[in-house]
Amino acid sequence: MKTSSLIPIPKSGLLRLSQILGDPKKGIPALIPISKSTWWNGVKSGLYPKPIKISKRCTAWLAEEVWALTAMPSKKGLRDES
Repeated sequence: MKTSSLIPIPKSGLLRLSQILGDPKKGIPALIPISKSTWWNGVKSGLYPKPIKISKRCTAWLAEEVWALTAMPSKKGLRDES
């Protein structure tokens, strides 16, 4: 019987969408447990960080910016510019 081990998510560098939203088939836990459409709507509205286009079909985000989202107490805090 094979046991699945979770793949660690880096704290720096670039993250692909599956590393942010998780992929149970690959053993990747979700940093931000939301759907892809919710993520992309948040990117479009400025709630989530802007992506970095690596190639025509490859998009990533700065790990530091994504981890900063997980440290915020709520979504409301992400938009607060006091």
